[in-house]
Amino acid sequence: MRQPTNPDTDQVLSRFLTDDGRLGTMPTKRSKRLVVLDHIAQRFEPGRTYPEAEVNEVLMGFHDDYAALRRYLVDEQFLTREANVYWRSGGTIEV
Repeated sequence: MRQPTNPDTDQVLSRFLTDDGRLGTMPTKRSKRLVVLDHIAQRFEPGRTYPEAEVNEVLMGFHDDYAALRRYLVDEQFLTREANVYWRSGGTIEV
């Protein structure tokens, strides 16, 4: 069962994601950037590890500069990286 959506979250996502779900621009305001990054982090399953190539492939679906997105996700602790292996370490989780 999906949790109810948050109108503020929906508003931020609609402002920064295109109709096809790609990232148009990265928000400069950190609070809005965290909303976008949390949305992107949902594509990674908690408890699973991902090789860097697979992370890049997922992120390319959001933006051509997947390296910058990857860095944002790691810097904001949505993903953790060790020896070129990534895993989800933050963000909201649907129950």
